[in-house]
Amino acid sequence: DRWYQRRVRGLIRISHTFKVAPMVRSYKNKLGGPSTSRRKQRKAYFRAPSNVRRKIMSARLSPELKAKYGVKSLPIHKDDEVQVMRGTYKTREGKITNVYRKKYQIFIEKISKEKANGASYNIPFNASNVMITGLKLDKNRKKTIERKAAGRAKLKGQKGPEKFTEETVTQMSAVDD
Repeated sequence: DRWYQRRVRGLIRISHTFKVAPMVRSYKNKLGGPSTSRRKQRKAYFRAPSNVRRKIMSARLSPELKAKYGVKSLPIHKDDEVQVMRGTYKTREGKITNVYRKKYQIFIEKISKEKANGASYNIPFNASNVMITGLKLDKNRKKTIERKAAGRAKLKGQKGPEKFTEETVTQMSAVDD
């Protein structure tokens, strides 16, 4: 009956506790793509596991780094140097001291406020509101940059060395004649 169906789906509260929801699944629409439902998008965002949150917490690279590495954005990392691009602290720069994935927040050194009792606390920022100006490179980060740069080059049609050199083109045209 209807009550049982709602109970099974976890919509009815029993003994003052809610049924624990399952882990995040990729929510898809009828055509197989990601869902366009705001409710499902929010559910996926707030229930995302740490590895998915890492990717969500990406920031764009500065024009110099973008030209150097051929990559638009990277996941934020502790000890990266960033510049705040939005809000009260716009144009302030600093090093990331903490990446708090659970709350989708990052903390930047030297950007803090004073409490009424005199204690200072760090101000949280969203990763989308900062721009990376300096990278902390390790072997995994280098691999990620190489992989992303190769993908971008492939999309742009820059597949490295040309398949045909001028010599092979002239030889082929001679064969055609």
